[in-house]
This record gives sequence, C-alpha cells and structure tokens, in this order.
Amino acid sequence: MQSIAIVILGIIGMLLGWFVYSKFIANRIFKLDDSFVTPAHTMQDGVDFVPTNKVVLWGHHFTSVAGAAPIVGPAIAVYWGWVPAVLWVVFGTILFAGVHDMGALWASARHKGKSMGALSESVIGKRSRSLFMIVIFLVLLMVNAVFGVVIANSFVSQPTAVFPAWMAIAVALIIGQLLKRNFSLIPLCLVGIIVLYASVYAGSYIPLTCLKPCLV
Repeated sequence: MQSIAIVILGIIGMLLGWFVYSKFIANRIFKLDDSFVTPAHTMQDGVDFVPTNKVVLWGHHFTSVAGAAPIVGPAIAVYWGWVPAVLWVVFGTILFAGVHDMGALWASARHKGKSMGALSESVIGKRSRSLFMIVIFLVLLMVNAVFGVVIANSFVSQPTAVFPAWMAIAVALIIGQLLKRNFSLIPLCLVGIIVLYASVYAGSYIPLTCLKPCLV
C-alpha cells in the first residue's frame, strides 16, 4: 500500500508540474508568445531546421529530460535510501530538470537555434564560450560512458534485452524515414509500438550472448 501511495503522489506531483507550474514559468517568467515564429520555420533547410509534429517533439523532450533519472535515481537509493531517490525523480524533474530544459529551448529558439555553448559567446564572451564547450564535452563524455557501462552490464546480465534494444533502433530509423515521406504519424506509432512489444516477447526466446568470452 505504501508503494502505491508513493506512485500516486508522484503522479499527482507530475500533473501539478505539467498543468500548473509549467504554465507559471511559461507565462510569467519566459512570457511565451504563440505568434512567435521559431527558427525551424524561419531558417527551414530540411536538414538542421525542420518543423516537427508537436507530439513527436514532446516525446523527444520528455525522454531527454527523464533520461538520467532511471540511472541516477537507483544509485541515490542504494546509498541514501528510497526517500532521496523519490525526491530526486519527482521534484528534481519538476523544479530543476524541466525548468532547465525549458529554459535552454527558450533561449535557443530566440537566438536562431544556437546551442548553449555557441550562445554563451554573444552573452559572455569568446573565452567563456571555449570554456563552456570544453565543459559540455567532458560532461557528455561522462554521461555517455555511464550509459554505455549500464547498458553493457544489463546486456550481459539480461541477454534477452539485446534483441529488443536492436529492434528499437531499427524501428526508430524506419519510422523516421517514413515520416519524411509524409506517412501518417498515428498509424506509424501504433505499428511501431506493436513491433517493439513483439520484440520484447520474442527476445525472451532468443537471448543473445557473446559467442566468445566477453571483455568487460
């Protein structure tokens, strides 16, 4: 019962963050304007600047901001218990990660789609930009290293997860190409979900392990 209560409170917190707090940030802090034309339209080139379906864009941002929580959250829980982990995942996402990513997107959209590193040059200076780029590179290097280690260990301990992971990559590439050819989004998503769940089921019957001793 305690676990169910925690989940319910977490969902309520997320809903309040989505429908209440985010509106406050959007209207009072960032003062978003529906008439503003984003660089995806003003600088559209079919490569780097492409107008995207809002549902796809929302899904991308949601997975990006939630990406580290499943990794950092359990690590915090191991050392300090479940309370800090829940606080990290729920309140951290609402009050820190969500606002951080929203602010980064807001600043980028109003400066021709520049990244934070490139944008820092016009705000602070060239030296700050160089230092910022180095820090960003090192942080991304560490994040990718952690992701790589976690995924590699999960593949070794759970070989049934290898096939679904490969299928997720294949499905993403195929759906992306079909969307470029103006296929309808909803049918593609439905087919993609069915294929992904089928791959999870199939993966339980075809565990993929190293043919030779693995180097870990």
